[in-house]
Amino acid sequence: MSTDAPLLTEDADGVRTFTLNRPDAFNSLTTQLKSDLLTGLRAAATDDTVRAVVITGTGRAFCAGQDLKEHVALLQAGDPAPLSTVVEHYNPIIATITGMPKPVIAAVNGMAAGAGASLAYAADLRICASSAKFLMAFANVGLTADSGASWTLPRLIGYGRAMEMMLLAAPVTADAALALGMVTQVVPDAEVLATAHELATRMAAGPTTAYGKIKESLLAGAGGTLDDALATEARTQAEAGATADHAEAVAAFVTKRTPTFTGN
Repeated sequence: MSTDAPLLTEDADGVRTFTLNRPDAFNSLTTQLKSDLLTGLRAAATDDTVRAVVITGTGRAFCAGQDLKEHVALLQAGDPAPLSTVVEHYNPIIATITGMPKPVIAAVNGMAAGAGASLAYAADLRICASSAKFLMAFANVGLTADSGASWTLPRLIGYGRAMEMMLLAAPVTADAALALGMVTQVVPDAEVLATAHELATRMAAGPTTAYGKIKESLLAGAGGTLDDALATEARTQAEAGATADHAEAVAAFVTKRTPTFTGN
């Protein structure tokens, strides 16, 4: 793929890396980039050779959210696309990330604003550059949150903090995000992608099916009753227990060796 493409894709060691590649526009999301990202994520979700996913950005920003220049131009032209993009692009992107049966890691290399921040929140883990910031900028342009932020952010940092971020629209630094529990780890800027890849590679060598079942169980627990959670745990535990990876892990434990997982 051309390095001028709005989305770059690279595979290595079971990890597929998606790089938002519009650095001059802070990797803001055009219709083309959103469409490409959705297509790529859906393909990764069903590709058995992909056992972990990394999402990052080129240049100084992770993602500044919606490309407002395109947004304004389409509105002025009477195009309905700006009003339908939440349903057509943002919602399925977030659903694909959260529902993907394998780990997704956001390597937040710089500013993550609006839908760009929401993209990071939807990931399972977030490795954050020390200079990065998070900004819920929707109120600044007279909009409400989208891309799942009203669901993901309160579950990361609590209702009150999420309300502050959305109403006040003030940036949150990397260190503050770590203290709030918003990110997994903060590292020097030059190390963010390497750290994310190291973590993703480690997880790609792990029990992929079990990771997917863990994600499914946590989603059920976050949105349902205790009975819902117990039922989901019982089903997913039985499904994970029938995998070759579980059998391998048990055999390795008995023989006191390190298990070799295949993701099956």
